[in-house]
Amino acid sequence: MNSKRPSKPLFKRSVLGAFFRQTRTRILLLYVSLLGLFTGLAVPLYQTLISSQVSLRVRGDLSEAREVFELAYKDWERQPHQTATDLEAFADEFLVNQLPEDDNYFIFIIDGEFYRSNPPRLLEPIRPGSDLYQQWATVTEFSRGERMTDNPEIGSVLFKAEPLIVDGQQLGVMILAHATAGEQNEALASVYTFVLIEVGVVVISLLLAWFVTGRLLRPVRELAIAARQINESDLNQRLSTQGSGELADLAHIFNAMMDRLQESFNSQRRFVNDAGHELRTPITIVRGHLELMGDDPQEQQETIELVLDELDRMGRLVNDMIALTKAERPDFLQYEMIDLRQFAQDIFTKAQALADRDWQLNLDCSGSMMGDRQRLTGALLNLLRNAAQHTPSQGRIELGCKQTLTKAIFWVKDTGSGISLEDQRRIFDRFSRLGKRQSEGSGLGLAIVKAFTKAHRGKIELDSKPGKGSTFTITLPLSAGHRTVV
Repeated sequence: MNSKRPSKPLFKRSVLGAFFRQTRTRILLLYVSLLGLFTGLAVPLYQTLISSQVSLRVRGDLSEAREVFELAYKDWERQPHQTATDLEAFADEFLVNQLPEDDNYFIFIIDGEFYRSNPPRLLEPIRPGSDLYQQWATVTEFSRGERMTDNPEIGSVLFKAEPLIVDGQQLGVMILAHATAGEQNEALASVYTFVLIEVGVVVISLLLAWFVTGRLLRPVRELAIAARQINESDLNQRLSTQGSGELADLAHIFNAMMDRLQESFNSQRRFVNDAGHELRTPITIVRGHLELMGDDPQEQQETIELVLDELDRMGRLVNDMIALTKAERPDFLQYEMIDLRQFAQDIFTKAQALADRDWQLNLDCSGSMMGDRQRLTGALLNLLRNAAQHTPSQGRIELGCKQTLTKAIFWVKDTGSGISLEDQRRIFDRFSRLGKRQSEGSGLGLAIVKAFTKAHRGKIELDSKPGKGSTFTITLPLSAGHRTVV
């Protein structure tokens, strides 16, 4: 019983581990981190901006209220022989006509004593007897400032103190004061509302991001599922290529890769099947003759010769298969500098020993190229041997070579039976011995020529018509680093 208890937390850890290993989760966590960072920076920035705007608005209201007072006071001041009693009447009239903004206060001090204010009920920090009031009572010239208080319901007090001077004599002071707590609370409420909105936006964004990310990463999940289902017997898995962007490109690339893999596997499968078929025949012949071989010395000699001939054919087939396999390796070629004219003449000399034909040599080259002399010799001799096999004794076979600025071009042209259009499509395939061009060879000769040419980053082309002969053309880059489309 006890031994089974740890399985539950282990299962939970594995589920959580799998959850956090998902690309979708990691993207979302990155999104959350960035969103949290910028949201955290946005809140104090928003608070600072709001407070700054509120402060500017309050100071603007104070300046506007002072301008209103100055206009009214200048009109009153123009009247002659004004006294303190007249100033009291002006203060009464002015205060009655004013409707101060929230937390704004008009305060008149006349002859050193508090006279009247609007609103009449003053806050404790600005009441008569307070430190700030004592400071205002002694003002002799215009002053402004801000005084911090310990009361959070009041905040700080902004003020402007204007001395009231008539005929050179100061009769009193008018103070315009403002308590900032209301605006600060308004700013805090705005920030609180902003935070609530931000939280809602973040939560909604995360939910949308979770679903949208899952939808965007669906091709990746399909890729993983398809990759798990792929094996050597099932290469038919493909991804949906709907949409656009990098993930759609990934789906296209994956499907193209699978097409290449499937073609490669099919080619290898055909190659193995064909090789098995080609090897089965000589093995059957060897086994049959050895089983039927009697005691007659002549019969034994004939059987031995036949067995050796079949073994030689099997050896050539195996060597050709090995050559095809090695041709796909990056270190297959051994590059050296090849003199084109001398190389073509050497090939032509060897070709004349293949069969009694009308051999022709056409040279229009004088430079050099980088290549594997042995592999190129094998490829051209394969073409020449193939031409000799399918050209009558009175026919003509031409080996040619010409040179351009970047390429070397070799061709083998014969006046033999030619090749049908249907056979031309398959003639470079492995074990293809088609139509009238069947021979005793392994069927790998032209496949080897193509492989050697491709290894040199060159291309091979065929131009043939039945009854009019064939021309095989090999085009190779002069430099080993120059790439030519195959």
